[in-house]
Amino acid sequence: MRIYLVVMDETEEAKQALRFASMRAMKTGGSVHILALVPQQTFNAFGGVQATIEQEARERAEVMANNAAGNIFGEMGKMPVIAVRPGSPADVIAKYLEEHGSIAALVLGTAKEGGKDPLVAHFAAHAASLPCPLYLVPGNLTREQLDELA
Repeated sequence: MRIYLVVMDETEEAKQALRFASMRAMKTGGSVHILALVPQQTFNAFGGVQATIEQEARERAEVMANNAAGNIFGEMGKMPVIAVRPGSPADVIAKYLEEHGSIAALVLGTAKEGGKDPLVAHFAAHAASLPCPLYLVPGNLTREQLDELA
């Protein structure tokens, strides 16, 4: 079974990537894994405050991933696998790919208007060393174009 890994955040690019991966999975009898990243905190507060900040960031990521999964389930009828992980985005994704050797593709969305996305830049530069293909979904596609392409 083909598994498509989508790195989910609150951007339109991530939603485009998720739509593409979901449609592709539906057409190929595959499934989708949603990896929500918990942003690293750039400062250290006192113990209890720091723990609260980190917990709130994790909860936001979980809610966002669950909402995205619910949308997929409602439309496609199949619930994706959800993982929420803290850490450096590139490292977390690489580790997830390593842990889940059956992933068929890493699916990332690009910005609609040529914005710089550090994850896209990183994985595009390292695509040759990935254990699976990298799919980059253009952010300027309409829903109809995206569905046709998938």
